[in-house]
Amino acid sequence: MRTLGRLFALQLQAQGGPGIESPSGSGFISLVANSTPVSKFVLLILGLLSIASWSIFLYKWWIFRRSARQSAQFVDIFRRSNKFSEVQAVCRSLADSPLVGLFQSGYAELTAQLRQSSPEVANGPNPRPVPPRPTLKSLPAVDRALLRASVVEVNKLEQSISWLATTASIAPFIGLFGTVWGIIIAFQKISQSGSTNLQAVGPGISEALIATAAGLFAAIPAVLFYNLLTQRTKIFASEMDDFSMEFLNIAERNFT
Repeated sequence: MRTLGRLFALQLQAQGGPGIESPSGSGFISLVANSTPVSKFVLLILGLLSIASWSIFLYKWWIFRRSARQSAQFVDIFRRSNKFSEVQAVCRSLADSPLVGLFQSGYAELTAQLRQSSPEVANGPNPRPVPPRPTLKSLPAVDRALLRASVVEVNKLEQSISWLATTASIAPFIGLFGTVWGIIIAFQKISQSGSTNLQAVGPGISEALIATAAGLFAAIPAVLFYNLLTQRTKIFASEMDDFSMEFLNIAERNFT
């Protein structure tokens, strides 16, 4: 590493020192264009990882904002409605809200149980007494339906987020590989030329540093995006837990 630092310092002195002209191809684009195929391949992979990370973050953030807005509208309608059937009528227009999936699953289980326990008018001379209203057979079954729907909705929210964690983990190592490869090329040129001339050493060192910077450029935003989206997913999961409790309270109060 000391040798690497000395070589890089000499390169900077040669590019900015008096009496020595820097090569015309010392720009970033020229360095990439004149780099080895392995270095270009490394930079291509890091560029694709960075583009994928930004695309996933922007798409998921747009989806989360839309889901949060529709969830607020759905909760407002749910609390103002007197019947579950009224809430069911607006579910299609607010389908991006994860709370809609919970409600539909709980409502389906609730309806199935109420149909099984609905009173039937008995015919004959001795009709049986008719219960005043249908009741739930199993409130824990409704709870399980809500829990199952909650798992499904959380999995939808977490879709593609793991790619950000993968990018944050492997991008620095890919950049490190490019760094090691650039150093290897630099020392090969030193052995071939038999001197530490900067014209032979500089391009390899520059390639190495560019690969390292590209790896960090891809990894750092991916870590930030992963933490932001994961935190937002936890907030959605907490809102779904609260809604499930509210749904169960209403079902227990009116159908047990």
